[in-house]
Amino acid sequence: MTTIRTIGLLLLFATGQIAYGQNNKEKALAKGQEAIKLMDNGKLDESIKLLEEAQKLDPDRFDYPYEMAYAYYSKEDYKTAIKILEKNIDHKDVTERLFQLLGNSYDVLGKSDKAFEAYDAGLKKFPNSGIIYLEKGNVHWNKKEYEKALPFYEKGIEVDPKFPSNYYRATRIYCSSTEEVWGLIYGEIFMNLERNSKRTSEISKLLFDTYKSEITINGDSAKIDFCNAVINADDIIGKDKIKFPFCMVFGQAFIMSIISIKAIDINSLDKIRTSFVENYFKMGHNKTHPNILIDYQDKIFKSGQSEAYNHWILMKGDEDGFNKWQSENKDKWDSFVKWFNDNGLKVDNSNKFYSGQY
Repeated sequence: MTTIRTIGLLLLFATGQIAYGQNNKEKALAKGQEAIKLMDNGKLDESIKLLEEAQKLDPDRFDYPYEMAYAYYSKEDYKTAIKILEKNIDHKDVTERLFQLLGNSYDVLGKSDKAFEAYDAGLKKFPNSGIIYLEKGNVHWNKKEYEKALPFYEKGIEVDPKFPSNYYRATRIYCSSTEEVWGLIYGEIFMNLERNSKRTSEISKLLFDTYKSEITINGDSAKIDFCNAVINADDIIGKDKIKFPFCMVFGQAFIMSIISIKAIDINSLDKIRTSFVENYFKMGHNKTHPNILIDYQDKIFKSGQSEAYNHWILMKGDEDGFNKWQSENKDKWDSFVKWFNDNGLKVDNSNKFYSGQY
């Protein structure tokens, strides 16, 4: 399961000071704000007491019982958390987080079937909830059932493409499989969505290591092994036109990009990745197999930022190489940082990637 952060009352700190002469809702709000502070400081019992008082003053508000359930969850009193959450399933202001917390509470108790019932109930109300699909996948992930977990992560990516965590999990699974190509794409999209976290560093290293392990250079010969390419009879269109799997067109553009490469490090991978984008477009693969990430890489290339971007993507896999490059290319790095802040990868329901789209 993921760590569930309190979501409702934290937003209320922006309301400013509560005026003198409070009505019941204002008093409840003040108590709720104080309860969150106590919860963040680990004072769970005191927090619960204030939340109970807040709920009595403003019984129609969803935040108070939800935060109370979260406090009980944090106390590892999962049965009480479940009892509170189930009472509020039909609340007019219910959010996807209730079903996440309810399912996770059941899962911790070893009741996977009940957890899935809670998640599925949530998906009926919130069919595009990436976080609920994440939790469904995590039930299997925690049992090391990665092949069962993966479809849930990918469905989460499909319906909620801005939510990073499904990309993170899918990347880790694919980069440990024989279909690393999907991990390379999901991982890079993840890094663009979640730029500065421990997970970003982890995926940066994983991408570098995947490139390094799946590119083999032996003298004048080279080979790549990012996926298992298979052409199905159903993909044949007419007599002589074949719809090739993405794996094959990716591999074709990629192998052409490593012809003159003698070793794999962060600098050679920068050259390979830049050449790959050029080849992908020259070969017309962008028309037969459009891809939001490769389109974005092309935008980066045309903006003159590929070298810095590629070093950023791979920096944690070759930190010495990155630091040396950065110290010698301060102007390029500073220019990229400024450009990157204003030109992020656009991901939404009309501009997204998931492996099932091909």
